[in-house]
Amino acid sequence: MSPARFIASGFGTGYAPVAPGTFGSLLGIAFGAVLLHFWPIGLPLAALVATLLGLWAIGQIGGGDDPGWITIDEIAGQLLALLPLATPTPLGLIAAFALFRLLDITKPGPIGWADRQHGPAGVMGDDVIAGLIAAGILWAAQQKYPMIFV
Repeated sequence: MSPARFIASGFGTGYAPVAPGTFGSLLGIAFGAVLLHFWPIGLPLAALVATLLGLWAIGQIGGGDDPGWITIDEIAGQLLALLPLATPTPLGLIAAFALFRLLDITKPGPIGWADRQHGPAGVMGDDVIAGLIAAGILWAAQQKYPMIFV
């Protein structure tokens, strides 16, 4: 397997026999939780690196469509969804995961538009937008109910 294919497959999560996107998201949550615990400032950097690596890898393999085995986009989106969290609390991680997966699966508004685009930017775009929207919703929930996420 080429390095580009390995990266595009979310470090192998894309080859899960069922729900590869969910497995990619779970890897993103796990990695993000470790970063939040040990090096919080690394989370936005990791999201940026995952996005750029995804764009590169998908371009290398000629990915114009979004086959199910490409899951680096889920990892990047999930890392973005974690951005409002100061610490990796169980409720915060579950909320970030659930919000991101709901938006990624249902693809409302701009997420659906990005999903219909072609090329690496289209493959990555819907998940990046879903991650940012999930982060916004999670941030708003924290503002309204701050004690829940402590």
